[in-house]
Amino acid sequence: MSKTYLFVLILCLFGASYLPRFLPMLYFSQRQVPQWFSDWMKYVPISLFAALVCKDVFLTNNQLDLIGNIRIIAMLIVVFVAYKSKSMAFSVIAGLGSVFLLSLI
Repeated sequence: MSKTYLFVLILCLFGASYLPRFLPMLYFSQRQVPQWFSDWMKYVPISLFAALVCKDVFLTNNQLDLIGNIRIIAMLIVVFVAYKSKSMAFSVIAGLGSVFLLSLI
């Protein structure tokens, strides 16, 4: 690969990652965000997190794994700890600890 090719590649990757962030900011700096859009955007982080977590918990080798899956039990423990404590730190520690202890069994 030549230096020119790498430079053009870096510029293209920069544009692909920067423009989707910059253009909406530029557009909405002059306008008001509609209320329905603002309400809808509140659910995006939760849905992305749920999609990532469910994939890691329920799939093993691209197959649904429900029987004997210790990650499901660990997930339930984390949900309980998070609900009761409302603490991200306790939830992470509970998740790591429960996966570790359940893998020993």
